[in-house]
Amino acid sequence: MKYSTLQGASYVLVHTPDMIEHNGTTVMTEKITTPDSDYLKSLYDNIRTYDQIVDYAPNQTFIGNMDYDQLKEIPQPWVNQENPPKGKRFGEFGEIMPELDFYGLLQIADVFELVHLEENFAEEVRTALSNHPLFKDDVEKIKHEKPLAWLEEEIAENAAEGLYYNRQLVGCVSRAHQIDVNLNAHVMLENLVVKASGILALRHLFADQKIDPAKIDYVIECSEEACGDMNQRGGGNFAKSIAELCGCVNATGSDIRSFCAGPTHALINAASLVAAGTHKNVVVVAGGASAKLGMNGKSHVGKGFPILEDVLGGFAAVISENDGKHPVIRHDLTGMHKVSSGSSPQAVTTALIGDALTKANLSIEDVDVYSVEMQNPDITKPAGAGDVPLSNLKMIGAIGVLRGDIAKPDLMKFVNEKALVGWAPTQGHIPSGVPYLGFATKDLTSGDKNRAMIVGKGSLFLGRMTNLFDGVSIMIERNDGKVDEPRGDVEALVKQEVAKALKKFAASLSED
Repeated sequence: MKYSTLQGASYVLVHTPDMIEHNGTTVMTEKITTPDSDYLKSLYDNIRTYDQIVDYAPNQTFIGNMDYDQLKEIPQPWVNQENPPKGKRFGEFGEIMPELDFYGLLQIADVFELVHLEENFAEEVRTALSNHPLFKDDVEKIKHEKPLAWLEEEIAENAAEGLYYNRQLVGCVSRAHQIDVNLNAHVMLENLVVKASGILALRHLFADQKIDPAKIDYVIECSEEACGDMNQRGGGNFAKSIAELCGCVNATGSDIRSFCAGPTHALINAASLVAAGTHKNVVVVAGGASAKLGMNGKSHVGKGFPILEDVLGGFAAVISENDGKHPVIRHDLTGMHKVSSGSSPQAVTTALIGDALTKANLSIEDVDVYSVEMQNPDITKPAGAGDVPLSNLKMIGAIGVLRGDIAKPDLMKFVNEKALVGWAPTQGHIPSGVPYLGFATKDLTSGDKNRAMIVGKGSLFLGRMTNLFDGVSIMIERNDGKVDEPRGDVEALVKQEVAKALKKFAASLSED
């Protein structure tokens, strides 16, 4: 059987403090329901600075400057650490971008002249991005400068969505249609945020992994937003729009949506497309969700923490043909939550973990890493959700006991040995399985790991269409060094077979 391989992954964060107030659903709702609340009055007192974001240990792990085992050694909560080590903006997997630079990316991503920046602010943005290795050639795209009075009028008279920096109006996003709610300014901003952060992640993947974008055949975008108009609200296509601005001139693509499980669905699809020979190099990419900014902020502040959901997240990964070196994606070893699986935690875990292990004739202990919902516990504990990665691993261990893979007294030993701490921001789809892909490219080649399982879980009931959960999983293994036979040119193969047949026919005639 032919398999595909994981060639590399990238991860990016964007610090967007002003967008917490103006674009995050929690604060927007609070402004409507309780406009005079103490939470709103003290909002900016509880928002971290960019330097604090960069120095935050889980963020450094996300972009590859800190190993997950190093993070595990730091006492929790990580946000309360005094004098943390100085972090870096750029890491092995990507970067942590400031809000100023990101507003420039919004305009670079905009091809319908909907993003407008205040004239003086636009010059600041140009200066900042002229020093960025991935965007210095795009600086001329930062235009459509407007005086402040024009921006104010566009917001007041034409329902534009304001862009703010240091609590000052510095730009706006205009609506794309007069009456279509799917193209109003708020939705257009959300969509441009997805596109811009996806571009950032994909450009990092190409630059950091030294990949020629022209060799990419297909792009799958798997974030949480869905773009379209009143006639087809989720028509898409984020994938192709991101590919266009990342030099993927030979690629097509499409969007996959399944709430938090989307990226793992996309990974399985990508691996299968490459293994089948449909495409040679497939990219999976996802941008950030502005609606999730500050989602649990009230809970954080109530526990004495700052607002921790203050970054957009994005990632990208490239899946290619087997080169005998990179980790093999076992598209034949998957788990899935079926319609009939049931919704209890035990039923979900059995479907996603146990079924895949049964296919492979493996025990729970034969997998070195389980990457399941890698949410940062600093974010989830104050919100009442507990330590999500740890809870998932305990359930996996319990399934192992039921399967007879481990003895009940050894359950916590299994958990302690296998546990990964969560380092991903709450961006819905971003934490679900895929944060480990970057480390997997090392652990399963030069590291000491042989097998990992990526697990995506989702909440389909959020769409009010069904009460079902969703989830899929897929195994990734160390490469055994056996390279697939070249597929060759189909036309050439046909000619060879025809030549053989003619030769055989000629031989039969001579015998006669």
